[in-house]
Amino acid sequence: MKKLHKIIAASLLASATTAGSGVVLAESPLTANVGVTSNYIWRGQTQTNDNSAVSGGIDYAHDSGFYVGGWWSSLDGGSQYEQDIYAGYGFDAGPVNLDFGYIKYMFPVGNAAADADEAYVNASFNMFKAGIALTTNTDAGGDDSDLYAYVGAEFEVKKDLILGLTYGDVDKDDPAGTDYSHIQLSLSKGDFTFAYDTNDLDGDAGDPRVSVTWSHSLDL
Repeated sequence: MKKLHKIIAASLLASATTAGSGVVLAESPLTANVGVTSNYIWRGQTQTNDNSAVSGGIDYAHDSGFYVGGWWSSLDGGSQYEQDIYAGYGFDAGPVNLDFGYIKYMFPVGNAAADADEAYVNASFNMFKAGIALTTNTDAGGDDSDLYAYVGAEFEVKKDLILGLTYGDVDKDDPAGTDYSHIQLSLSKGDFTFAYDTNDLDGDAGDPRVSVTWSHSLDL
């Protein structure tokens, strides 16, 4: 679902107004998060066959900019789950905030072939954000990788009401895979986010989807 206000957001968010993990700026270096979404959508595609999902995570962020954390989400009505472990480093380069990191995606129950490793770089400047990620299928031995790039922006419509726009593009390394692009529009206030996602895939996978997400973080 990022938050250095979610920078792992768009990497995990450009997904993540759905159920993404992220490092939250907070008073305590150790934080926890919990969330529920009507449809866990990641990079423009549902991860739960259009079912709801419950998620939670824990993060440690050091004053130096280093962070590490874990995030878990139910999948397919609770019959499976996703487990993400990540670490990274965020810092300011003049007016630009940069975030470099690594994520290990794991599916311990029933879908281990989907395990993947990802290296990412994200940047934000005022209301604008952009990033790139290279995701490698673990079981393919590095021979099957996806390149993901996104750009986006957030606008304050009125006090504490945020309109978000993200455009992302997935480039598949596997010739049998299908490249696609997606767009997300979101409206957030406090812990609630309403999102509209669409992509250019054929069939049901390309149908537009609307989701509602509640997420909350707290200091430990």
